[in-house]
Amino acid sequence: MGNGPREVELGDDERRVLTRWAADCAERALPLFEAGAPDDGRPREAVEAARAYALGERRTKRLRTAAWASLAAAREAGDPAAAAAARAAVAAVGAPYIHALATPHQVKHIHGPALYLALAREAAAGGDPTVGEEEVRWAIGHAPPGLREVARRFPAGDLGGRTRQSVLRRLLDEGLRG
Repeated sequence: MGNGPREVELGDDERRVLTRWAADCAERALPLFEAGAPDDGRPREAVEAARAYALGERRTKRLRTAAWASLAAAREAGDPAAAAAARAAVAAVGAPYIHALATPHQVKHIHGPALYLALAREAAAGGDPTVGEEEVRWAIGHAPPGLREVARRFPAGDLGGRTRQSVLRRLLDEGLRG
């Protein structure tokens, strides 16, 4: 037996549940990106690719291509809300590739779509922390039981830290595991 991380059970059906929720989170943030870049469809294409996987399509190069394109859109975005919204789409389209390794890093992939949704909405509200926390509560309330079961299989890792991202991640993790 090696010293590496153990594997957790994680099948395609569970990845599809995660991806459906991730796409819902990212889609909720899309208007913040599209307001500033109405002719840039890269984040929306990423969400559509994620949804297609969630509905039964296979994992293909389309997902990775959409993720890279949405990441480029995030880098090119003119404001923090738009950038975070595009990153929510990146996280959603990356959800089908979560590894079945029991590492805290994989939990960050589970959190990503909701975390970037919260950061996008918070930035759009001028940094109002109550807006980000409300989005985290929405994401937790919207999480299907299967997603909660998946999240519980992975170790939480270090959820300390004082950054805004750390605070939101901690709230999200506690809510998904609760």
